[in-house]
Amino acid sequence: MRIATYNVNGVNGRLPVLLRWLAETSPDVVCLQELKAPQEKFPEAAINAAGYKAIWHGQKSWNGVAILSREAPIKELRRVLPGDEEDAHSRYIEAQVAGIVIGCLYLPNGNPAPGPKFDYKLAWFKRLQTHAQTLLDLGTPVILTGDYNVMPTELDVYKPERWVEDALFRPETRAAFKALVEQGWTDAIRTLYPDEKIYTFWDYFRDAYGRNAGLRIDHFLLSPPVVPRLLKAGVDKNVRGWEKTSDHAPVWIEIKNK
Repeated sequence: MRIATYNVNGVNGRLPVLLRWLAETSPDVVCLQELKAPQEKFPEAAINAAGYKAIWHGQKSWNGVAILSREAPIKELRRVLPGDEEDAHSRYIEAQVAGIVIGCLYLPNGNPAPGPKFDYKLAWFKRLQTHAQTLLDLGTPVILTGDYNVMPTELDVYKPERWVEDALFRPETRAAFKALVEQGWTDAIRTLYPDEKIYTFWDYFRDAYGRNAGLRIDHFLLSPPVVPRLLKAGVDKNVRGWEKTSDHAPVWIEIKNK
């Protein structure tokens, strides 16, 4: 079973890229972030025609998350991260697919830091930690995946010295991710590739993709029951080189069917 996450950076503007990637790789489950489309503008018909069912939580111009499934039914569990009733951002959606609880998330960027946006990022992280612990306590297979907007270590960023003051790499952000993982989650990519430079995002500027000046900010965190099932993980880096593509590449894991 292949599960993928992909920050599409605008689901309608990048729809040809998304459909091409789906056709070429046929993942079983896909988590999308940064739809940048209101609820009624999600391209459901095109997604269905590509062979996928979908649930989504849209938002005009910004944010937005979705979960697609090729064969297994999608049972939506929630579409808001608990902990702040006034938070109107569409950044989290959760469903049960093929016996696995899958949380698709788009964590706030937080720049400029320090400032209100960074405070919101850290507060969102705390809410995620609280909910993640609740999910762990279920003792069932859970996967939390998406764009976390954090590079956990210096290995995860090209020229880390240039990112010291950035909200994605500040000590507070990295500490929040570390605390999340230490609840009992497993970083799938780092488990299989502990020492390799692996990036999932390349800026549009200064030929970042051509120079491989990237960041690893899209992550898979696995609950203990999923870890023994992990077979493979990777990044479809070539997709970042396609025309009119996202600045992120799709990231995926393969797990044993139960």
